[in-house]
Amino acid sequence: MTAYQTVMVGTDGSASSFAAVEGAARLAAVCGAELVIACAYAPLSGPELTAAREQLGAEAYQVVGSAPAEETLRIAADRARAQGVVDVRTVAVQDEPVDALVRIAGECSADLLVVGNRGLRSIAGRILGSVPADVARRAGLDVLIVHTT
Repeated sequence: MTAYQTVMVGTDGSASSFAAVEGAARLAAVCGAELVIACAYAPLSGPELTAAREQLGAEAYQVVGSAPAEETLRIAADRARAQGVVDVRTVAVQDEPVDALVRIAGECSADLLVVGNRGLRSIAGRILGSVPADVARRAGLDVLIVHTT
């Protein structure tokens, strides 16, 4: 087995997902691999958007389009660079998390996909599925589930 060339990790902006980003970044740095950080988002619309705009006022841009994902990716990239990774690429995509991670991994020819373990041990995760478990089943490439909770 050769060293990983492209390591991909997903983030949703949670502390757990940032821990996964840092773990993926450390591995990418050791391998000299590119790190691709992905964030799936679903912008608000209709009544949800109207309510958010009323409550957020000037800050409403944060729930329109990909703005929250872009900020999450900026923070994640900074954390990755702090772990020593040099080559970082970020991708924001409007999609469900599992579908987005699997698709982007294929598009960027990732040979390792890193996800955090949040949701693996919960009853809801066992009944409804969890991002790490679903990604591991569907990815078609090496998946590293890092302990983040």
